Amino acid sequence: MATSSSIVAQIAGRYASALFDLSRQGNAIGPVEGDLIRIAALIDESPDLGRFLRSPIRKRDEQERGMTALLSRAGIGPYASNFVRLLARNGRLFALPAAISAFRALAAKNRGEVTANVVSAEPLTAAQDAQLKAELSRLIGATVVIDAKVDQSLLGGLVVRVGSRQIDGSLKTKLDRLAVAMKGIA
Repeated sequence: MATSSSIVAQIAGRYASALFDLSRQGNAIGPVEGDLIRIAALIDESPDLGRFLRSPIRKRDEQERGMTALLSRAGIGPYASNFVRLLARNGRLFALPAAISAFRALAAKNRGEVTANVVSAEPLTAAQDAQLKAELSRLIGATVVIDAKVDQSLLGGLVVRVGSRQIDGSLKTKLDRLAVAMKGIA
């Protein structure tokens, strides 16, 4: 049985693939990716917008009108705007963050890059970002682009995911493992 997150990933992947094909035909992959990055930043900055995207009680036309107004004010181009409005019209706005990630992965693959999803307790400094890119590039053998997020619940360290591989070096995980080990002793 498919999980909810895998269903969202499938939906997002189909929409992202269609947008990627359209933007490739229009020689607009870069501008579309830039617009999608700005939309993702808006979503990350506004918990209200995140709730709006996931709200099952909002009507499709209400979601479309709201997103149209937001995208217009943000200066988002026609490909990305039409894409978001299509998601709203089809009742799939909840999949927008996953679709943005899927599009970015397709664009990176098109450029010969590999995306590493990095979650840290605090924002990475420019030096940390550069060092992590260099080390991951050396290990993987390809150019690495870092998609960084912050999760203060990690307490310290990093969680790095590249494709299906994950390296969890977070302090939270280490403490959880220590707690389990201590329970075994008692």
